[in-house]
Amino acid sequence: MQVARPSLFPSEPRLGLRRRALLLAQAALRRLDGLSPAVDLVVRVFVATVFFKSGLTKVASWATTVSLFENEYAVPLLSPEAAAALGTTVELVFPVLLVLGLGGRLSAFVLFVFNIVAVVSYPDLGEVGLRDHQMWGLLLLVTLLHGPGKLSLDHLIGRRFLGRR
Repeated sequence: MQVARPSLFPSEPRLGLRRRALLLAQAALRRLDGLSPAVDLVVRVFVATVFFKSGLTKVASWATTVSLFENEYAVPLLSPEAAAALGTTVELVFPVLLVLGLGGRLSAFVLFVFNIVAVVSYPDLGEVGLRDHQMWGLLLLVTLLHGPGKLSLDHLIGRRFLGRR
């Protein structure tokens, strides 16, 4: 005796296997699309936290920060004081903008370039440090190329004032 199983698609009880697989795949993709804004936000917060904490460390001991720029970091074209001030400003301002998604692509670009300068300017970074910077650069590229997503001020401003969807 065969027991009738309830259909996944009650309105279409006799769908072929391919059609069911297609409908399941489409439903899964819709759910994944629904997660996209949250994932965009998590990526932005994760990367921003790294840079912001570094900026806070620089502010906590300004004399040490300037000393590092004089002796450790080889930032071209800038005095150690100017490089320290510029680096600290970038690390404190642009992560906040990135989390808010305000000028999200610009913020991601600035931090991406800053990340490259950090790698080039510090020759003793080491393998683990280099891998960290590569991961942060890749995550910044996601925001740079994809945009900050729906959970951002850029999206809100675009919808409200520019008529974008």
